[in-house]
Amino acid sequence: MTSPDLRSQLASLTTEAFRPELAEIDRLPTLDIARLMNGEDAGVAAAVAAELPRIAAAVDAVAERMARGGRLVYAGAGTAGRLGVLDASECPPTFNTGPGQVVGLIAGGPEAMVSSVEGAEDSPELARKDLDSLGLTADDAVVGVSASGRTPYAVGAVEHARGLGALTVGLSCNAHSALAAAAEHGIEVVVGPELLTGSTRLKAGTAQKLVLNMLSTITMIRLGKTYGNLMVDVRASNDKLRARSRRIVSLATGAADEEIERALTESGGEVKTAILTLLADVDGPTAARLLEESGGHLRAALAHAAG
Repeated sequence: MTSPDLRSQLASLTTEAFRPELAEIDRLPTLDIARLMNGEDAGVAAAVAAELPRIAAAVDAVAERMARGGRLVYAGAGTAGRLGVLDASECPPTFNTGPGQVVGLIAGGPEAMVSSVEGAEDSPELARKDLDSLGLTADDAVVGVSASGRTPYAVGAVEHARGLGALTVGLSCNAHSALAAAAEHGIEVVVGPELLTGSTRLKAGTAQKLVLNMLSTITMIRLGKTYGNLMVDVRASNDKLRARSRRIVSLATGAADEEIERALTESGGEVKTAILTLLADVDGPTAARLLEESGGHLRAALAHAAG
């Protein structure tokens, strides 16, 4: 049974507000409901746009930590936690991040990805335990994710991480949230009340996904994981990605197919290295050395080779 205080707190949140104009939504034709949902979603991008300066500042701070060997850690519960785990899980194949370089923590552990774990989101102690299991350091960055901005697991993660000297970001969908107040970088994407009262897997979830896309993608761009808009650190772990690797090398170099195959073979399938061998006319070991000396930034390696 929830306490009156908690019920009062929830009632004060924009994400939990009741919309009387939608009280008859279940009586509408399906197409009309779909149009209503689509109209609601159309405003999410504008809400994210209002937070772009704060998102950019957070990205630069995260990239600076990761450039010196730190990790990016997401921490959240329920939908917010699942979105963090999703974003983290997509970084290795997309950007060839190392094991544990981008981590998603969800209250209740892996089981919570597919089912509810009672009480997990209410435990800041669990968040501290999960972070301590990672051996968190001051080089790491922790992003607490919570639609309400008050979830104890997310707030507890940020507070504990900040106490350890790690960079902290708080992503929520309510203004003046406890999560933003606890973090160095507060991002509050206020999308307004949901179509279904309190169902923050809808607009709030969409907004969080958009912001997490930016945090990880732009951070990886800053770390040299791309060349222009090409994913030159893509990990070719299946046939589709191997075909994409060849296409990326082709787009970056304009080389003939046989040259591309030879470069990829010589570079052990590393797209960035293969591109450098072709553009700088160097062998595989030389390309690998130039990239290492340039911190993995292909443009810098090309400039080094030219110089």
